[in-house]
Amino acid sequence: MVTLIHTITDHGDDVNYCAFSSSLLATCSLDKTIRLYSLGDFAELPHSPLKGHTYAVHCCRFSPSGHILASCSTDGTTVLWSSQNGQTLAIMEQPSGSPVRICCFSPDSTCLVSGGADGTVVLWNTHTYKLQRSGSVKDGSLVACAFSPNGNLFVTGSSCGDLTVWDDKMRCLYSEKAHDLGITCCDFSSQPVSDGDQGPNFFRMASCGQDCQTKLWVISFTDFLGFELKYKCTLSGHTAPVLSCAFSYDGRMLVSGSVDKSVIVYEANTGSILHTLTQHTRYVTTCAFAPNILLLATGSMDKTVNIWQFEQKVHCQGRKLEEEPQQFIENWSEEEVSVWLCAQGLKDLVGVFKMNNIDGKELLSLTKESLTNDLKIESLGLRSKILRKIEELNIKMDSLSSGIPDEFLCPITRELMKDPVIAADGYSYEKEAMENWFSKKKRTSPMTNLVLPSLILTPNRTLKMAINRWLETQK
Repeated sequence: MVTLIHTITDHGDDVNYCAFSSSLLATCSLDKTIRLYSLGDFAELPHSPLKGHTYAVHCCRFSPSGHILASCSTDGTTVLWSSQNGQTLAIMEQPSGSPVRICCFSPDSTCLVSGGADGTVVLWNTHTYKLQRSGSVKDGSLVACAFSPNGNLFVTGSSCGDLTVWDDKMRCLYSEKAHDLGITCCDFSSQPVSDGDQGPNFFRMASCGQDCQTKLWVISFTDFLGFELKYKCTLSGHTAPVLSCAFSYDGRMLVSGSVDKSVIVYEANTGSILHTLTQHTRYVTTCAFAPNILLLATGSMDKTVNIWQFEQKVHCQGRKLEEEPQQFIENWSEEEVSVWLCAQGLKDLVGVFKMNNIDGKELLSLTKESLTNDLKIESLGLRSKILRKIEELNIKMDSLSSGIPDEFLCPITRELMKDPVIAADGYSYEKEAMENWFSKKKRTSPMTNLVLPSLILTPNRTLKMAINRWLETQK
């Protein structure tokens, strides 16, 4: 079930883009403004709207921590703002002076990509606000950009239909005609996938275009295999050009918005349509999921932004999480077990598990003896790690069976959060757990393993209010 819970009507012209942080929603428009709203009550912030661009604002994106907001415009600039007080931090001019159509932060917040209408792509250093590297595509305007979750590469999409893949040093790795009439948007799922016997450097990506299609791809980038882009499938449903696509934070859903005025929510693994939303009266130009709760924002040429809320128990792999969690794991296929292994950093075991036909039921029955004697895993440490991960999986599933929404659980302790805070990776954790993490001299994200650019912890009041509201319903 998905419910329309709020409609924003503050913009005076087409809404071009929506973006979430853990506590805020940003929207931008042809009316030259960017607006900021609290996720607690969707009230506009005192320092909103942000004004400074002299022409239409095409895109706005939060840094992973949510402290910085980037916006880009026809005026040829990309502006960095403080999301906390609206102050202008930097104005970065596209070297060619071309209108800037798209911008995107890297996962570690150290750089930002901006794409111009003349095909120029610029990598900016977000600490010095200086141009780091630049390049260009052969033809067309750059209208789409997304970083892989590990930050090793980013993808740009052009109005001529080309998907171009760049590494973090801005070397062009690959280019392919993906959509005949032009690309409009692309997005990576934050969750790694398994493709054969490969590991967690395989990522699912979606692209959409003027050809009325939404396509799913798998991208790999590993030291020993090099780079590969694989087309997987095309999702049906829209009858007109598709202008936007985005994955949910858990990778389970994909949303798209179209010139046909509809929004379609897909189950990402199967491609089945979960919901079709038809409340907008003109073209749907943008879709965005919140980073840690099941909220969806859709923007349109009708000058409105709709906010949608999903039930916590959503479809996954064609089943529902309200089913008995233990039974859900037992129904995992061998492929789903492989995906789980990769997500746990156990990619080297995928081949062994597949050779022994380990599905969900077999996974739950594994013991120290069976790992030693049947799977021939000699390392004591590795056996212990596998059993610990299985135990963590059972704890997580037990929490789901108790009815606690997974986004209310601290990723470190797997317990209901009492004092949630946002770390520099954009994820929310229990404050005490994160402080203990830092006290052990750890400076990496517990979720991404990337080095954190800052050790600042920001109270997540929106999430705390949501947890308190949920607790009230349990009394």
